[in-house]
Amino acid sequence: MRVIVVGAGVGGLTLAQGLRQAGIEVVVYERDGELGRPQGISLHIDERGASALRACLPAAQVAMAEATMGGPREQTLTLSEVDGSLVVASRQPADGLAGRARPGRQAHRPLLRAVLLTGLEDVVRFDSEVTRFEQRPDGTVRVWCADGRTDTADVLVGADGIGSAIRRQYLPDVRVVDTGRRMLMGATPLRAVAGTGLPDLIGDSPASLRAGDTMLVLGVLRFTESPATARKGWLPGLSPNAVAGVEDYVMWALPTTQDRLGAAKKPAEVWHRATELITDLPPALCAVLAQAWPEATVALRIGTIPPPRAWPASAVTVLGDAIHLAPGFGANLAMRDAHHLRDALAEAHHGRSTLLDALAGYENTMRRTSFTPAKASA
Repeated sequence: MRVIVVGAGVGGLTLAQGLRQAGIEVVVYERDGELGRPQGISLHIDERGASALRACLPAAQVAMAEATMGGPREQTLTLSEVDGSLVVASRQPADGLAGRARPGRQAHRPLLRAVLLTGLEDVVRFDSEVTRFEQRPDGTVRVWCADGRTDTADVLVGADGIGSAIRRQYLPDVRVVDTGRRMLMGATPLRAVAGTGLPDLIGDSPASLRAGDTMLVLGVLRFTESPATARKGWLPGLSPNAVAGVEDYVMWALPTTQDRLGAAKKPAEVWHRATELITDLPPALCAVLAQAWPEATVALRIGTIPPPRAWPASAVTVLGDAIHLAPGFGANLAMRDAHHLRDALAEAHHGRSTLLDALAGYENTMRRTSFTPAKASA
C-alpha cells in the first residue's frame, strides 16, 4: 500500500509517522517550506493528542515531545485586579465538561512539528503544492502539483488545513464559514516578565482576564527539560536549529474581530495592533504584550465548517481542520484522526479489512467523535 498525505501539519505528520511504523509506504506533500506557515507558538495537548503521539511515533520522538512540554494544566483561572494587583478570582477544573478544556500540557508548536518531522526527511516534499487529483479506474489516485509533477498512490489523505485543496475538489459542498472573529496570538520571554509576579500567580494553568469587551488569555510554558538538553538525551537526530534559542515563555491570545484588527497582516503589524487593543487591561498584562517577540505574533481566522452529510467512502479521505474546525483544540482532533486512520489503513494493509471498508470505518468514527454539532458551531 502507498499513501499520499497532503499537508505537513501536526495531523499529517502524525499520520505519516504512524504509517511508517506500520510498514506502509507514505509520501507527504507540503505547499510551504520546512518552517511551515505561522500558526501560533503554542498548543494545548490533551489526552487525545498525547495518545496519538504515543501510538504513532517512535519511542525517541515520544520521549522528546513529552520532555519538552510544560507542566500539568488541570484547572483554568480567571484573574481580576484588586487594589492595583492581579489576583485569582476563580478557578475551574479542566475536565472537558460544559465546554471547558480537558486536562493536558502546553507544547511549543514549532518544536513539536520539528520532532514530528524527524525521521521523515526522505518522504516529505516541501514547497510542493498539490492542486488537484484524479481517481483512476484501477482504484488508485493521481495527484498534480503546481510545478507539473504528478504522483500516484492507493490512498490520498487531505491533511491540508482550513484551506484544503483536497476538500474543495472532493467535497465541494463543504464550505468554511468565516465568523469574522480573529485570534491574535503571540509569546513573550518569561525572563522579561518574571518581576511582574504573573508567572508565579498562574503557574502552569491557563488564565484569562476580561475588561469590558477585551479579554486576554495567558499561559506560561516552562519546559520540563531544556529543549537543547532533551535533544541530546532523547533525539540527537533532531535538527539543532529546532532547539536553538528556545526558552521559557508566556503565550498570550487576544480574541478580537476582523473589524477591530483592521489591515494589520504582517507579524509586527499584528503585534502593534494587539498592544493598542489592550489598553484597558491592567499594567502587568500590558507589559506582557509590550515585551513580546513581534515576529512570533499571528492573526488566526476563526471559521466553522457546518457538519456535512455522510459521503461514500473512496480512496480519498480527509482529516483535521480540512474537514472539522475546533479552535483551541483542533490539533488534538487532527492527531486523533491520524491515529484512527493509521489503525484503519494498517488493518487493510495486513489483509484484515478491505481498503474501502477501512476508510469507511475511519470516516464514520470521525463523524461521530470529531464533528461539532451544528447548534454548537453557530
